[in-house]
Amino acid sequence: MSEHDGRDPGPDAGADASTDPQAGDECGCGDACEVEGASASGATGETQTGDPTGDPTGESADSTRAEFSVPDMDCASCASKVETSVRNLDGVGDIDPRVTTGRLVVDYDPDRTTPDDIRGTVEGAGYAVEDGPSTREVSVSVPDMDCASCAGKVEHALRGAPGVLSYETRPTAGTAVVTLAADADLDAVVSAIEAAGYEVTGTDGDDGDDGHGHSHGGSDAGRESVWRSTRAVKTWVSGGFLAAGIAAEYLLGLELVVASVLGVSFTVAELLYVLGAAVGGQAILRNGYYSAKNRSLDIDFLMSAAILSAVAASLISGPTSLYFEAATLAFLFSVSELLERYSMDRTRDSLRELMDLSPDEATVLRDGVETVVPVGDLELGDVVAVKPGEKIPVDGTVVAGDSAVNQAPITGESVPVDKAEGDEVFAGTVNEAGYLEVRVESAAGDDTLSRIVSMVEDAQSNKTEREQFVERFSSYYTPVMVVVAVAVAAIPPLAFGLDWVTWFVYGITMLVLACPCAFVISTPVSVVSGITSAAKNGVLIKGGTHLEAMGAVEAVAVDKTGTLTKGELTVTDVVPLNGNSEEDVLRCARGLESRSEHPIGEAIVTHAEGTGVAARAVDDFESVTGKGVRADLDGVPHFAGKPGFFEELGFDLEHVHVTGPGEELSEDVRELCDRHGCLNLVEDTIPRLQSEGKTVVVVGTEDDLEGLVAVADEVRPDARETVAKLREAGLSVVMLTGDNEGTARAIAEQVGVDDFRAGLLPEDKVAAVEGLLDEYGSVAMVGDGINDAPALATATVGVAMGAAGTDTALETADIALMADDLSKLPYLYELSHRANGVIRQNIWASLAIKAVLAVGVPFGYVSVALAVLAGDAGMTMGVTGNAMRLARIRPDD
Repeated sequence: MSEHDGRDPGPDAGADASTDPQAGDECGCGDACEVEGASASGATGETQTGDPTGDPTGESADSTRAEFSVPDMDCASCASKVETSVRNLDGVGDIDPRVTTGRLVVDYDPDRTTPDDIRGTVEGAGYAVEDGPSTREVSVSVPDMDCASCAGKVEHALRGAPGVLSYETRPTAGTAVVTLAADADLDAVVSAIEAAGYEVTGTDGDDGDDGHGHSHGGSDAGRESVWRSTRAVKTWVSGGFLAAGIAAEYLLGLELVVASVLGVSFTVAELLYVLGAAVGGQAILRNGYYSAKNRSLDIDFLMSAAILSAVAASLISGPTSLYFEAATLAFLFSVSELLERYSMDRTRDSLRELMDLSPDEATVLRDGVETVVPVGDLELGDVVAVKPGEKIPVDGTVVAGDSAVNQAPITGESVPVDKAEGDEVFAGTVNEAGYLEVRVESAAGDDTLSRIVSMVEDAQSNKTEREQFVERFSSYYTPVMVVVAVAVAAIPPLAFGLDWVTWFVYGITMLVLACPCAFVISTPVSVVSGITSAAKNGVLIKGGTHLEAMGAVEAVAVDKTGTLTKGELTVTDVVPLNGNSEEDVLRCARGLESRSEHPIGEAIVTHAEGTGVAARAVDDFESVTGKGVRADLDGVPHFAGKPGFFEELGFDLEHVHVTGPGEELSEDVRELCDRHGCLNLVEDTIPRLQSEGKTVVVVGTEDDLEGLVAVADEVRPDARETVAKLREAGLSVVMLTGDNEGTARAIAEQVGVDDFRAGLLPEDKVAAVEGLLDEYGSVAMVGDGINDAPALATATVGVAMGAAGTDTALETADIALMADDLSKLPYLYELSHRANGVIRQNIWASLAIKAVLAVGVPFGYVSVALAVLAGDAGMTMGVTGNAMRLARIRPDD
C-alpha cells in the first residue's frame, strides 16, 4: 500500500576576523604570520584539578589552559605581539608563547573569556588560526595513588611537568588522565610522577594496552599481591620487631642496656621498638617528605609528624620512652595502608572485569589465510573468524555462519541471542556454539564495549553533590583537628601541670584522627561500585550524579512506542466472516498488501509469511487514497481498507453472517440473526478491537466480506510487571505518547500506569515533563534516546532504551539500558536508591566513629593503636565493604 493511501497507521506506526596583511611585518618575515589552533575552536583545554598552592605559574584553581599552535610565530617580535594582544583580554592569566615549537599556551578564567575570544584576538593581531590536532590525552596507571592525599601529590607533580596542559586524577581507578601538548615528552611526565613517590606501571600505548584503548598496566595478570609487596614485607618485619620488643619488655623483663647513641641509652626492648619504627616507618616518612614538599596536610605528613615527635620526645626526655608508641604507630599505620590498598583493589577489580571482557587478539581472514593479530591491528572491513566459545573481538556484522551469542557482558540479557548473516554483534560478547565470520565495523577503541569502559571511567570524575560536600568538609576538618591535637598535647601540661608524656601521647592520637581518609573515600567507592555493577548488568550510568538522582526520583515518565510497546506493528487478531477460515483471510490480505509500503501492510505480509500462508497472483494493484487498496487476486477483484471504505462499497457492516456457506439459517434464526450466527461489526467487533488500541483492516470481494485483520504495536510482555514494580517502589508512572486518546487509554489500562498524556508532539512531551517536575520535583524520563531527546534532556534523569550499538543514545542519555529490556528499570531504581543509602551510611558512620574516638582520647579510653585500627583501617575497610554490597544487587530474571 502506498504511503498516501490515508489509512491510520495505528499506534505511532512504529515511530514517534579578518586578517591585517601588514600585521606581521615587524618580525621581519615580510608576510603576515599565520596561527594554527588546536581544534575547530582553535584551542584545547580543560579545568585542572587539585590544589594550586605552590604552583609556580600562579594558576588559580578555576583556571583553564588552552593551547594554540602558531607555526609562523618564529621570532621574539611575533611572540611579543601575540602576547600583548591576548593580554588585553579580561580573565587571561599566564601566557606562554613558545617560539621554538610555534605554540601559544594561555591560562584563562572560563567565566570571563573563552578560547574563541582568544583565537579572535590573535587573528585580530594579524594571525590566522589553522585547525589541527595539537594535544593528546594519555592515561597513566598509578596503582599506589589510592586516596585523595596521594592524588594531591600526583597533581602537584603534574603541574610542574613540561608539556602538561591539564590532568585529572582518579584514585578509585588508580589512574591519572593527562592532556599533553603534541610534542610533550611522556617520559618526563612519568618521571615527574615517580619523583613524587609513586610508581607508574603503564600508560596508553604500552604493550599492556588491550587494543581497545585501555591500558592493562594494573590488571590482574601483572599486578603484585598487596600482601606480598615490598611494603607488606617491611610491615611484617616491623611487626616482628614490635612483637619481640613487647616480649622482651613485658614477658622477659629485660632491662639490659645494649646500645648508647649520643649519650642516650637503649634497652633491648627500646632498640627493638626503634628498629620496628624505622622499618615500618620508612615508606611513611618518605611519603611524608613529599607531603611536606607539596605543603599538603595529609595523612602521610600527620603520621610522619607523630612518629618523629614520639622519637624526638623520647630522645629529649631521657627516662621517658615513647619508642613503643612510635613503633606501634609505624606498624599499625602500615597495616592500615595495606588494608586500604586491598579495599581499593576490590573496588578497582569491578572495572578491570569490564576491561578484560574483550580479547587482546583476533583471528583475521586475509587472502584466505587465518592469521592471529592484536585487536588493535584490525582494520575496518577486515573479516575475523570466531570459533565456538571464543569472545567476539570487535563490533561488526555477521557475514557467514550462525550461532547463539551471549550478549550479557554488553546488554545484560540472560538468554543467548541467535545471530545469522546480516546481524550485528558486539565486542566482548561470547560465541556460544556455531562458527561465525564477522566483518569489522568499528575501529579499535571505538567499539561499544570500549565506549562503555571509557564512560564508566569518566563517570568517576563527575563528582556528586555529596562528594563535593565531603571535600569541602575535609578541607576544614583536618586543620581544625591538627589545632585540637596541638592543644591537647600542650595546654593540660602547661596550664594545669598534668603529666606531659600522657598528654603528648593523647596529642599524637588526635593527629591520627585528624585525617578523614575513610570519610573522603566513602562516596567515590560507593559510586564506582554502583556504576560498575550496573554496567555488568547491561545498564550504563554516566556518572555518580545520575546514580544519585535516579535513586531520588518520585515519578517516571515513560514513552509508549518502543518503550512500553515493541515499536513494531504486528497482527493481533484475525476474524474470519461468511464461512472463510483465518488462512483464507490472511491469503487475501497478503495478496492485497504484498505491494504495499505502508507499515500496516508490511505487518500483515510478515505475519502471513510467518504462518506459512501461500502467496496469490496479484494484478491491477491500486491504492485508493484515504481509504485502502484494491487488486485482482487470481483474477478476482478484492479490497482491503477502513471499515468506511466497505460501507461505501454497499456492505452492511451491522449484519454479517459468520456461519459456513453450507449452513442454512432457519427462519427463527434469521429473525434473531444479530444473536445467532451474525455479528454487528459497527457496534460490537470493530469498536471492541479499536478500544484495545488496534487498527482494523477489512478484507473482501465486491460481493462478500471475507474477514477482519487487527494490527497493533504490541505491548512488551514485561511492561505490566515493570510498571507494577515501579509503583510498588512508591513511584508514580505516567505514559507519554503521540497516539490518539483511545489508543493511549487502551495501552495505559493494559500496562497499569497511573496516568497518561496523549496526542503529544516532541515539544508537548517536554511540556509534560516540565509539568511532572513541578508536581513531583524529580522525574526520570524513559524513551528511545533519539526521538525523545528533548524530553530526556528536560527530565532530572534521562534513560535511553536499547542503546547497545547506538552512538547517539550512548552519548546523549544520562543512563542507557543497553538492551531493549524494560524490566531493568526496577533494578536501576533499586540500585540507585540503595546506593544513596550506602553513601549516607558511609559518610555519617565515618564521621560518627571519628567523633566518638576523638571524645574518648582525653579520657584515656582511646590509644594510638585503637585510633589507627578503628578510625583509619577499620573505617576504610568498613566503607569499602559496605559499598561492595551494591554488587550483589541483581535484576530479576
